[in-house]
Amino acid sequence: MSDRIYNVLFLCTGNSARSILAEAILNKEGRGRFRAFSAGSQPKGEVNPHALKELAVLGYPTEGYSSKSWDVFAEPGAPEMDFIFTVCDSAAGEACPVWIGHPVTAHWGVEDPASAVGTEAEVQRAFAQAARYLKNRITAFLALPLQSIDRMALEAKLRQIGSMEGSTNPQGKAS
Repeated sequence: MSDRIYNVLFLCTGNSARSILAEAILNKEGRGRFRAFSAGSQPKGEVNPHALKELAVLGYPTEGYSSKSWDVFAEPGAPEMDFIFTVCDSAAGEACPVWIGHPVTAHWGVEDPASAVGTEAEVQRAFAQAARYLKNRITAFLALPLQSIDRMALEAKLRQIGSMEGSTNPQGKAS
């Protein structure tokens, strides 16, 4: 087993819900094998309270998250990313910064729970569903043999993961 720690960046437009959920889930489930971050192209400036509530319900840490620009991770001295996953369709279609090190990228689109309307219970249910879909993708990602798979096969597997249940990109189109 390698001692290598992989850096993973989850991107979304607002960086207030889905990317925050994914960051928290991977940091805990990756248990030191991965270091997760999140950012957005047009950050809201604050984390959605429903996202933090869902993290607490699921037993994940709720402290230390912030809504920030993806430019932070393109600056000199920023951690070099091994993987970058877009979790919203609008961020997947935007022109991203140039990432140092040519990370492997994939689109893992999930419906935006922050746009859910209805009762408090209905909104929280949307956040629970998004968290479940993201956790399923992250669990599949963690099961990949990263040390022994070539880049083309890895990219194909990551696209397959992105088309799992709840995908906003069910055809598995290239991102």
